[in-house]
Amino acid sequence: MSLPTYQQLTERTDAPAGSSWHLFTGQPERGMANFAGPRQLLRAAQNIVQGRAVNLDYALDAFDPPMSKARGIPQHRITAKHDQARDDVLDDFHLQATTQIDGLRHRRASGHGFYNGVPDHEITPRSPRLGVQLWAQTPLAGRGLLIDVDGLLRDRHTPLAHADGPALTTDLLDEVLDAQGCRVEPGDLVMVHTGWAHWYLTTSPRQRAETRAARRATGFAQSRDFAAWCWDHRIALMATDTFAVEVLPVVPDSDFHDTAPEDNGMMHQELIAMLGLPLGELWNLTALTLDCRADGRWTSLVTVKPLNLTGGVGSPANAVALR
Repeated sequence: MSLPTYQQLTERTDAPAGSSWHLFTGQPERGMANFAGPRQLLRAAQNIVQGRAVNLDYALDAFDPPMSKARGIPQHRITAKHDQARDDVLDDFHLQATTQIDGLRHRRASGHGFYNGVPDHEITPRSPRLGVQLWAQTPLAGRGLLIDVDGLLRDRHTPLAHADGPALTTDLLDEVLDAQGCRVEPGDLVMVHTGWAHWYLTTSPRQRAETRAARRATGFAQSRDFAAWCWDHRIALMATDTFAVEVLPVVPDSDFHDTAPEDNGMMHQELIAMLGLPLGELWNLTALTLDCRADGRWTSLVTVKPLNLTGGVGSPANAVALR
């Protein structure tokens, strides 16, 4: 697939600058998930050598209360129409309160609209445009590449101070890849392990409450460099064990203060609405990281199967690494 570089995307005049709008054929509303096609999936299958399946999801109620104050944990009710049968119901089920994937409806590009110019009036329940069902009906699967930022920094005796919400850079990603002896291949499902989610779930209740109140989380600095890294590597997914992939609060020198004023310069607009990049947040990467460290292999066959919810904005990831 011959496509422009990110620098060339920023020079577009036939679509919003910095966007991949209308460049994908076949299933254009799947966005950058298109980079993980049949050839990439067949190659990824070669990474199954142990016969192990590793869960990448936290429980639906793991983050209680969720970092986002607008979300809550689901309330599970078990019902019975007679003594010999049981059904169950989830009330107040927020689909992005734990390990999740952001769909391309999650963020609109300020001044332009939703990905590929899908009009606002089509972003409704049960309308299929840009819904997460596009990644359920054709599941997102391919070579999962784990980038262990936490491991490298611990080896350097400079572990991340998650209570401070440090900002990460693409230079750090490249340093970790060099240390692991890895390179990113087109169609990779990239997973970045920082240790943030494990820290948040195991720290003191007081620290957890303070972090949530401040909406502070480790993540990537809001920069054109990060968007370029994702696009120019032709990745199909960027997933992290952090709250938002990007650092919060937004860095003062964000490259996107002017283009994303509603979010104080957040990068979600550039990654989701402009590039069409699936974002995974709050992934459970602890067990996979330990497994990768043990055998020195940083790749797996990873499958991501969102809920088949027509018109869904986001979904639990339902992600598995096969090794």
